[in-house]
Amino acid sequence: MQALIVVDAQNEFSAHGKRPVPDHDARLAAIRRHAERARHEGRPIAWVRHHNRPGESPAFVPGSWGAELSPGLGPLDRSQAEALFDKDVYGAFTGTGLDDWLRQRGADSLLIVGFYAHMCVSTSVREALVRGWRVAVDPRATGACEVRHPRLGDLSAAEVARTALLHLAHMGAEIVNEEEATGATEARRVRQEATA
Repeated sequence: MQALIVVDAQNEFSAHGKRPVPDHDARLAAIRRHAERARHEGRPIAWVRHHNRPGESPAFVPGSWGAELSPGLGPLDRSQAEALFDKDVYGAFTGTGLDDWLRQRGADSLLIVGFYAHMCVSTSVREALVRGWRVAVDPRATGACEVRHPRLGDLSAAEVARTALLHLAHMGAEIVNEEEATGATEARRVRQEATA
C-alpha cells in the first residue's frame, strides 16, 4: 500500500508568504487531489510541517500564519490513517518517528509531494530511499524557488525543480504524473519481481 507524504504544504510558500513558489495555487491543488484520493482509498497520509529554530530565518516561526499548513490541509480529526509530524531540519524522517508510523500502517511505498523540491522534498526522498522505501514524486505537486549564487549563476524556479527531480530520478525515485502516481511504485515492484 502506498502512503502519501505531504512535505511542508504551508502558507509561507503562498504568494503572500516569505518563501513564495511560482504557480503555487496549481501545485497546491494537485496536492489536495492526492490527499483526496489517498483518503478515498484509505491510504495513510503523513502531513509534515517545518518550523525554523530560534535564530534562523523569520519564516516558519512556530505559531505564525506562515508556519500553518495551507487552508484545508492537515490530518482529519480522529483518523488513525493520518498524522502530523513537525520537523526543524530539511528531512521528514530525521527525529520525527515517521518511518515507524508508516511501517505500522502497512505502507510498502511512498508518494512524496510538497515544497521545496530542491530542499525538504529532495532531502525527504533521499532519506526514504536510503531506508529502503520505493518512492514516487509527482512534479506537478511540488515546486521550488529561483536560486542565485555569485559564482555558480542563476536558475529559475522551474530549472531548480527540474534539476532536483532529475537527481532524485537518478537515485531511484519514480517520477510520475498525477494519474499514475498511486500505481507507479506497485508497477515497478511487479517488474522487479518478474526480473528477479
